[in-house]
Amino acid sequence: MKISVLTTTFNSARTLRRTLDSFCSQDWPDREMLVLDGASSDETQEIARAYRSENIFLFSERDAGMYDALNKGFRLFTGDAAGVLNSDDAYADTAVLSKIAEALEEADLTHGHLDFLDDSGRTVRKWRAEERPHKGFRTGWMPAHPTFYVRRKVIETIGPFDTSLQTAADYDWMLRAIETQDFKLKRIDSVLINMAVGGRSTRSIAAHIHHNLESLSARRRWLGTGPVDLALLMKPARKIRQFAARTPAKSA
Repeated sequence: MKISVLTTTFNSARTLRRTLDSFCSQDWPDREMLVLDGASSDETQEIARAYRSENIFLFSERDAGMYDALNKGFRLFTGDAAGVLNSDDAYADTAVLSKIAEALEEADLTHGHLDFLDDSGRTVRKWRAEERPHKGFRTGWMPAHPTFYVRRKVIETIGPFDTSLQTAADYDWMLRAIETQDFKLKRIDSVLINMAVGGRSTRSIAAHIHHNLESLSARRRWLGTGPVDLALLMKPARKIRQFAARTPAKSA
């Protein structure tokens, strides 16, 4: 199984080497990375070119943001399955793609655990993947998108990200893939991604509120929920225990 990894960049020189090193260290041989750059003005393109090999490819042109770039990746990838590795994140160990490939041998979709790390490398939040509950997204449940990998037929069926959504297009896409189709989902019981804190949907209270409102609009559109639903309360509540599980700071 060939796995395609989509990485969007824009002035990502500070963090990109860590991401590329993480991909290069994977022990799964049949893989490719598409670096989808939005015409960066820093050293991002030079760094990506320095890593270019038979399985790392750079595409650089102006885009309309991360989700637009990922849609381009959907049109360009050549693998049997695909997922996203953000340009400031890294795989948790060298066997992550092997675990994903194994899961996708018997499923159409897979996801796993994720740790949020601060600049010092300390774990400040632990997202532990849960089995999909009876009502799925209606209960506030969702996979961690950076751990979400799917077979090609899922992308062909679901289509592109909705670029009208500013911060919840990934939520909307996963909802469509899981809730509107009969694809088989498999959970991987291990940490797959080390994610840098400060993502688009979590960098401020205002961004968090905006993300939750966009997520509500996706549920109303695809699940027919009301103006206020259970997930609007439960989705943020599920995250409280993630912070409670963080790794304590080391004493001096």
